Amino acid sequence: MAEQRDGVIWDLTSYFPEFNGPEMVAFFNVLKQDVADLQELAAGLKPLSMDNALQWEEVVVKTEDALARMQHMFSYVNCLTSAHADNEEYAQEEAKLSRLVAEFEKLDVDTLRAFKDASDEVFDAFLAREMIAPIAHYLRRTRIRAQRTMSRPQELLAAVLNVDGFHSWGRLYDRITGKLEFDMTYPDGRVERTPISKWRSLMSDADREIGRAAFDGGNKAWAGIEDVCAAALNAIAGTRLTMNKYRGVDHFLWWALFQSQVSQETLDAMYQAIHENIELAREVFRTKAKHFGRTGIWWFEREAPLPLEDTARFSWKEGAEMVAQAFGEAYPNLAQYYDRFLQNRWLESEARGGKRPGAFCTGSEMIQEQRVFMTFNGSLSDVTTIAHEVGHAFHSHVMRDLRPLAQFYPMTLAETASIFAEQLLAEGIYADSKISDAQKLLMLDADLCGAAVLLLDITIRFEFEKAFYEERQQGEVSVSRLKELMVEAQRRVFGDALLPDGDDPLFWASKLHFYITHVTFYNFPYTFGFLLSRALTGMFQEHGDAFLPRYEEFLRLTGSGSVEEVARRGLEVDVRDPAFWKASINSLAAPLERYKELLAKLKSSGAAG
Repeated sequence: MAEQRDGVIWDLTSYFPEFNGPEMVAFFNVLKQDVADLQELAAGLKPLSMDNALQWEEVVVKTEDALARMQHMFSYVNCLTSAHADNEEYAQEEAKLSRLVAEFEKLDVDTLRAFKDASDEVFDAFLAREMIAPIAHYLRRTRIRAQRTMSRPQELLAAVLNVDGFHSWGRLYDRITGKLEFDMTYPDGRVERTPISKWRSLMSDADREIGRAAFDGGNKAWAGIEDVCAAALNAIAGTRLTMNKYRGVDHFLWWALFQSQVSQETLDAMYQAIHENIELAREVFRTKAKHFGRTGIWWFEREAPLPLEDTARFSWKEGAEMVAQAFGEAYPNLAQYYDRFLQNRWLESEARGGKRPGAFCTGSEMIQEQRVFMTFNGSLSDVTTIAHEVGHAFHSHVMRDLRPLAQFYPMTLAETASIFAEQLLAEGIYADSKISDAQKLLMLDADLCGAAVLLLDITIRFEFEKAFYEERQQGEVSVSRLKELMVEAQRRVFGDALLPDGDDPLFWASKLHFYITHVTFYNFPYTFGFLLSRALTGMFQEHGDAFLPRYEEFLRLTGSGSVEEVARRGLEVDVRDPAFWKASINSLAAPLERYKELLAKLKSSGAAG
């Protein structure tokens, strides 16, 4: 592993030897021609029937292959633009690739047309074909989408306009925020011009003065681009609402439920359990605030660790080894995969300017490899991010021998693997005799506060976005109103766990998730995955190593059915029952009591202020 002072720089050469080299150029040109040929073939076919089933099978199978190649290239370019947000050549390539995506969407239009007009008898017979059966679930969902399409000319126009309209707003947000900097004023008076990619880590510093300074300085920078952010947010939502109207979608949540592959009944059951048991999550933050003589917390310190004496930041090597040891103790298959991940430098973690904020996992089915993007600044939260994103990567690794279209799983199930990996890290730290009691308390603090964030913070994002879309249906929503909606949601969900002056009116501008154009309502799946992963952890604790093969089979099933079906087949649970979610929430009660005991002990010893 090529060690850097603040992390590692990933190796992308297995995608292409060099950016815009002969291999990459030839790959793109062949893919572009193949998509054009597929468009011509599909456009010349009548709707699916018994007579042309073989031709449509050819279209579907070749489209699947082209899609895998498209994902390969998209993953590569996304890695480059994320790690080098200020590189114009990479940004231009991303825009060029977006135009090819539009060509794919045109091809999708004809596939939707074919399935929309086919009879149930013909479609069922098509799904039974040998080359089609392994991807039947994906094609059933394609047929559902087909029932909500406009005319072919309208869909073709929408596909073209998406490039320079809809998706360009998301790209604009990425480019502006990737270059954003703020003045960080340290308690000693020192002022540093700091990239926004370090903002979250600084806000989460154990020193609350540093956290407050970062929050104030960062929000001044966000306020400077709030009009641009509001324009992008309104444009993204406005486009979605307009397309919904023309496609016969009667509610803005329909696409979110469809993409997440959950029913409204299941989503309602989860939120019913959350709101009925919300005091447990609030109590986490109230307990922490009480330790400092306060009644609640400020928004910016949701993820800030306790200011203990043993809070030195971790080096990259220390953080990476903590994850390795935790995985090794609990889950050998995951540990072996992680070791390979590091040895091959499939992770980008160096802290530097010019990087986009946030973290993600991407990958290519062609080379059967994944990549993780993050910025490692040495906090315990950053160590957890390693485990989280590698959990995502392992999920894809487990599915690597399935057909590409059988590997499409929803966010609601994607987050289970990542959060399950986080919990393995936490349990590993608690059990490690070489790790100090103070660090274990820090992990418990991070674990519980992370749970409270997923139950409260993510719920705020969901409720804010719902309220925003409801108002956006009547026209553009102003900057001042966006701030009001955000504060209202924060106060309603956090209750008295948030100090009177503790809100963040600009969270709608600084949160990347609101600006992702390929997925709508990029929020509740995190809470869903967290609670489902706690159920998985409980099963692991009950059954031990015997559970792990079942867990991997569950991961393999995630692209083969709805969430309800996969949970029933893989775990024998009913996610439509609020009691299932209540049990996961209440599993936090015991660690919360332990947290209170340790804080009381810490207070009496005078080890923290």
